[in-house]
Amino acid sequence: MQIKISTRHGHLSEETQKHIRDKADKLNHLFPRLMMIEVLVDIKDDEKFVEILVTAEHKHDFVASDRNKDLLAAVDIVVDKLKHQVHKYKEKVQDHRRTPSAGEVAGSLNVEETDEN
Repeated sequence: MQIKISTRHGHLSEETQKHIRDKADKLNHLFPRLMMIEVLVDIKDDEKFVEILVTAEHKHDFVASDRNKDLLAAVDIVVDKLKHQVHKYKEKVQDHRRTPSAGEVAGSLNVEETDEN
């Protein structure tokens, strides 16, 4: 998996880039089918804008962004948003819900009633 970090209107230190990479890498542990993570950091005078685009297999993209005065706080918020999106998608794909749907329950009752008659 590739992690690309690009910056507008400024420069990020190596330590900050490492922190962003570590945070973004946690998404890969949550869902290993991620192909690329692109991080865009826009540094203006008093406000930082962070946007992360995550590309997964089969053309699924996840996007989150946030503005904050603290760059690392913005990164944390964006990664949390993406964790929620990826987790929701993972549950949808895996469909681990073990409870039957209402149609299946109603259908099984009708079959039992006809057997008794």
